[in-house]
Amino acid sequence: MMSQPLQMFEFDVVTVDARGRETSRRRCQARYITEALGSGVTLDAIAISGGEFVMGQTKGEVGAYERPHHKVILQPFFMGKYQVTQTQWRAVAALPKINLDLDTDPSRFKAPSSSEGNRPVEQVSWYEAVEFCQRLSKKTGREYRLPSEAEWEYACRAGTNTQFNFGETITTNLANYNGNHYGSGPEGKDRQETTIVGSFPPNAFGLYDMHGNVWEWCADFWHLSYTDAPSDGSAWLEGGDNLRRVGRGGCWLNDPRYCRSACRRPNEASSKSHCLGFRVVCV
Repeated sequence: MMSQPLQMFEFDVVTVDARGRETSRRRCQARYITEALGSGVTLDAIAISGGEFVMGQTKGEVGAYERPHHKVILQPFFMGKYQVTQTQWRAVAALPKINLDLDTDPSRFKAPSSSEGNRPVEQVSWYEAVEFCQRLSKKTGREYRLPSEAEWEYACRAGTNTQFNFGETITTNLANYNGNHYGSGPEGKDRQETTIVGSFPPNAFGLYDMHGNVWEWCADFWHLSYTDAPSDGSAWLEGGDNLRRVGRGGCWLNDPRYCRSACRRPNEASSKSHCLGFRVVCV
């Protein structure tokens, strides 16, 4: 049980058609907790209700590693409202070491002003992201960790079964990627860098930047397919390749096909890329 009272916020959820034209905009609410990290820095975690969904590529998608379809049943959890930011990273990196030293300023895309300190942190390895979670857990007294693949996809989809949580396509008004068109959608702006977290509309769970900006580390070992994958939403930590971990969500550099809800790719756990960050889960 969370000892903190839940807060509530309201937001608009956008849906687009196959050509990227907005077809609806609805008002939604989400509950969240706020963690104080020190020096006025906070981290919001959204309450995600438990449920079930079918994991993997949807009709019309071509993804080599996104099958077979399988049903997953998940318990409730909390997930970071945003990708972990540079200011949040600095606050936690200043806490006492658990296992690894952390660079307090690893990101390539530095914040040119105080307002842009809310760009996502990048150029952190999987091991460093785990160290962040361990320090955050000790600071807050709650268990923070990286999401499992199933938790990530469930949270990204937010009840949808389309290729993106906005619909069958995506536009650069909705996410930060390289601006190429997807399907019948339009071409857009190639920003060639990360953007401030929360710059685009959230999904129906109140989570921002689940498509694009930076890839997000997940806890799971890399597996080439979902054959024998867990059905309870837990991280898949048997078989597979434990030296490579799963990345989700695509990034500012990628074509939009890599930003799909189902898309997954392997990354060396020790690698550090200006395309790769993370967000946290609390159980």
